[in-house]
Amino acid sequence: MTKMTSDFFVERLKAWGVTRIYGYPGDGINGVLGALQRAEKAGNGIEFIQVRHEEMAAFMACAHAKFTGEPGVCLSTGGPGATHLLTGLYDARMDHMPVIAIAGQAEATARGATYQQELNLDRVFSDVASFVQEAATPSQVRHLVDRGVRIATATNGVTVLILPKDIQDEEWQEPQHAHGFTHSGPGYQRPHVIPHQYDLQRAADILNDGKKVAILIGAGAREAAVEVVQAANLLGAGVAKALLGKDVLPDDAPFVTGCIGLLGTEPSWDLMQECDTLLMIGTGFPWAEFLPKEGQARAVQIDIDPSMLGLRYPTEVNLHGDAVSTLQALLPLLKRKEDRSWQEKIAVSVQEWWKKMEERAMAKANPVNPQRVVWEMSPLLPDNAIVTSDSGSCANWYARDFKIKQGQRSSLSGGLASMGAAVPYAIAAKFAFAEKPVVALVGDGAMQMNNLAELITIQKYWKSWSDPRLIVCVFNNGDLNQVTWEQRVMEGNPRYEATQDVPDVPYAKFAESIGLKGIFVDDPDKLHEAWTEALGADRPVVLEVKTDPEVAPLPPHITLQQAKSFMSSMAKGDHSAGKVIKDTAQQIINTVLPGNKE
Repeated sequence: MTKMTSDFFVERLKAWGVTRIYGYPGDGINGVLGALQRAEKAGNGIEFIQVRHEEMAAFMACAHAKFTGEPGVCLSTGGPGATHLLTGLYDARMDHMPVIAIAGQAEATARGATYQQELNLDRVFSDVASFVQEAATPSQVRHLVDRGVRIATATNGVTVLILPKDIQDEEWQEPQHAHGFTHSGPGYQRPHVIPHQYDLQRAADILNDGKKVAILIGAGAREAAVEVVQAANLLGAGVAKALLGKDVLPDDAPFVTGCIGLLGTEPSWDLMQECDTLLMIGTGFPWAEFLPKEGQARAVQIDIDPSMLGLRYPTEVNLHGDAVSTLQALLPLLKRKEDRSWQEKIAVSVQEWWKKMEERAMAKANPVNPQRVVWEMSPLLPDNAIVTSDSGSCANWYARDFKIKQGQRSSLSGGLASMGAAVPYAIAAKFAFAEKPVVALVGDGAMQMNNLAELITIQKYWKSWSDPRLIVCVFNNGDLNQVTWEQRVMEGNPRYEATQDVPDVPYAKFAESIGLKGIFVDDPDKLHEAWTEALGADRPVVLEVKTDPEVAPLPPHITLQQAKSFMSSMAKGDHSAGKVIKDTAQQIINTVLPGNKE
């Protein structure tokens, strides 16, 4: 049988180690789908996961990369199928994840004729992709795959490969040994990148001189957890975590202050406000206002991406290198600080913070305090659990109330902060690690936007997982809650019902209607029992909790202006003003009373 270009394409992806593709079919990509079918029949297939929407396929590819360290792969037809990929691909780009997107296209013979579903996809994807090319001839496909996968893997970027429909079905042609052809090959191994010894010594001198050292880690420090702990112990430092680095270190370490930023903790805020030296490792944390004031701290940064160095804080020494190798070279140059008072103070602050979080989680609400949902979940999760979160107010409870343990993994849409990522992230985690329990924390807005449909994907595949436990926990508060509080605290406007009201949907009952398990909770005292039941279920579960929208997802530090804006929003006739729980109002009002500092 004649080998078609699509057959070679699938073979080449297989040669690069691709084992799974998330996608949705369409006539513009039928040639590749046929090749996948033929490869499967021959025993050399790549697993194809049919999603409900191409955006979800791209989210899943991004999550696959996050949880496995391998490039994620997604596929769509041309036209609208291809444009649907964009949000998930931007998620990958902004979180520096290697993803390969495969898109169909109108026939090459019809290009330029405003043909049906013909879009200039190379232009569409030019901003999101590190490498994007449309094949014009079969012999071009070889180097497009080789170069595209290598670039995505090496740069932690997005590659988009566009295949016109007729090119897919043409007979495969090896590149000729002639002028005008190029001969590429597969394979790439990431090197260890270590800065110059001179720069390492300069960095060590700064860190050794510091009296109050703070360390900020992101996802780029994930493989260097051991080295980060060693550095913190030598320097007597506290360690704060950017949101994407939440699972790098467990939260039970006494010097780990938790997340930083709008979704962060008070100990992390205090750490940054009081330190005199800052070491940043593998992080692109964006909000400068949560870092030390300029001139307050001497700073060192480690990052594998040189474009991120010196970008968030004026660092004295920028170390271009991977976190593991760089820290291993730096550690012998660090001197153990005999004065441990700074780290001891941090440990006391962290202990007090966790007590405060428990008090907040257990505060009465109407009907269920959303903080308590995650607080009750946290100790019950097995040590190998994976947790994903959507954007919105549930991300606050994920960031603050989920006390992550050694061995657990977690993630969410970080740089893009897109709604609708939690369930596709959870599905990808489950396919990558079928033996592990997975939990997705999702607001009702995100469920209605697109996560509800992906419950059907879960129903389609869950029986193939060795451990069937996948729990989708829905915070049903009838409100686009994060935006509501942003309107109040940031803008000083009352809640605007026309934009904020979310219809009440029976999520648990929907789950049951498609063969999953549904659990509904509107009593806080039944949360522990509900989580235990969900974690012991013999199939995926939708745990729907009726939560109070008036529990504020407050940042760890409220400025005077934010406090005034909140009071203004209440005074302007916010219909929920009387329902805002006492603890929330008190935290904000205290800021504007005499004697309180901005």
